[in-house]
Amino acid sequence: MKTQDFDYDLPEELIAQRPLLQRDASRLLVYDKKTGQTEHRHFYDILDYLCPGDILVLNNTRVLPARLFGVKRGGSRRVEFLLLNRLSAAGWEVILRPGKKLWPGDIVDFSSGLSAHILEKKEDGVVRVRFEFEGAFEEILDELGQMPLPPYITEKLEDKMRYQTVYAKIDGSAAAPTAGLHFTPELLYQIKEKGVAVANILLHVGLGTFRPVKAEDISGHVMHAEYFSVDNEAAEAINRTRENGGRVIAVGTTCVRTLESAAQDGKLIAKSGLTDIFITPGYEFKMADALVTNFHLPKSTLIMLVSAFAGREKTLGLYKLAVEERYRFFSFGDAMMIL
Repeated sequence: MKTQDFDYDLPEELIAQRPLLQRDASRLLVYDKKTGQTEHRHFYDILDYLCPGDILVLNNTRVLPARLFGVKRGGSRRVEFLLLNRLSAAGWEVILRPGKKLWPGDIVDFSSGLSAHILEKKEDGVVRVRFEFEGAFEEILDELGQMPLPPYITEKLEDKMRYQTVYAKIDGSAAAPTAGLHFTPELLYQIKEKGVAVANILLHVGLGTFRPVKAEDISGHVMHAEYFSVDNEAAEAINRTRENGGRVIAVGTTCVRTLESAAQDGKLIAKSGLTDIFITPGYEFKMADALVTNFHLPKSTLIMLVSAFAGREKTLGLYKLAVEERYRFFSFGDAMMIL
């Protein structure tokens, strides 16, 4: 299939620049694959579509405040660091902006006694650095770092916790699993009270999630790899739900990728590692029965995954409907549920 087959027209004013005051007040476009019907609801109405015996699967990754701003030692040039991968207690792979003026041996100073030594510049634009600091790096990062918001969000985020899910727990993501941003503690409590189980799995979202598909044919796209983990407790709960006839409802494409990466012989197994699974139309899903997701960028791997789940033509039709109904798009936008 061609990458162009996953394009759609989106007015720029529909790209949400800021989150709603109430997380679960966002709109919810519901599509039932069995009946073909669509409904326009609000996210807190998701309770109406969950049944006792179902299991809701969440990605409990936590976004690192991974943007740091410093100054090149001996000069006045302002430098932006975007942390990508932690290599050791003080070693990281980062992206630098501007990167052309920095070379191995240069040092960048931040506040709070933090500095970074440039060690190596790689061909793909990634730079290896070693930080020097006193105390806990995570605490310094929480103090100095800013959220690595997607490039289509141009307004400053006043409260960086709004780019975290309320159940975020394990540090490691460069971007939020945005479908989960709509949940509140109260809504999750109501879901559990209804008899719906909740399982936590993990996928650390990488910046590759925003990388456009440049190949003309989607088969030529090289998918980025991300760390995932499914523990015994989650695997057993999900397998038990399926054995008892309940549905596995994945919150976000990250949960779908994790579930499908850990599926084996009709079961979910406890597993961790890197996954570069690329789900496109024609894929046979092994674990996910329903999907809660935000609206995604045109020609992205994420809209291709949704197209695999709902069908390409139907997915593009739902996106067209969302545009006509003035839904808000992307990270701080509205949501869709596919049953």
